[in-house]
Amino acid sequence: MYRELTPMGIKVPNGFAVTAEAYRDILEQADAWAPLHEALDGLEAEDIGCLASRAARAREIVYRAPLPVSLQQEILTAYRRLQEEYGSDLSVAVRSSATAEDLPDSSFAGQHETFLNVRGDDMLLDSCKRCFASLFTDRAIHYRIDKGFDHFKIALSIGVMKIVRSDLAAS
Repeated sequence: MYRELTPMGIKVPNGFAVTAEAYRDILEQADAWAPLHEALDGLEAEDIGCLASRAARAREIVYRAPLPVSLQQEILTAYRRLQEEYGSDLSVAVRSSATAEDLPDSSFAGQHETFLNVRGDDMLLDSCKRCFASLFTDRAIHYRIDKGFDHFKIALSIGVMKIVRSDLAAS
């Protein structure tokens, strides 16, 4: 949208994406797939206590998977470009987007985390990790089970974009 609409005079906040492939690579490099299977295989979604504890375990596995240094550098380089465009006091939204969202018979809207007013390198990298981990919220896991989605075939990408301050202008 930014690339296509900005030249037409439409103000669209710039941003960048962290890909679903990066999500898969993080888990691969951390050897996280087997522990995720242990946490989720055979889960009975109707057992709310079991769902909550196993979902928390899955989120912890993903959150603790380290972001590779090369990915951290790519994220921070893209963030620096946005700071060059908008100023060093830039705050961004860090938004989750699952690979199965917005299909004709399913919608994952609101099931994964979004972080607003994120500033600084550490907060940005942490927000990215929390977005990846949010693929395993209780609600998202239950919804995937209800809809017949395989937890391990769904991935998550992240959109990072400049915050539009609705208190200072219009969004």
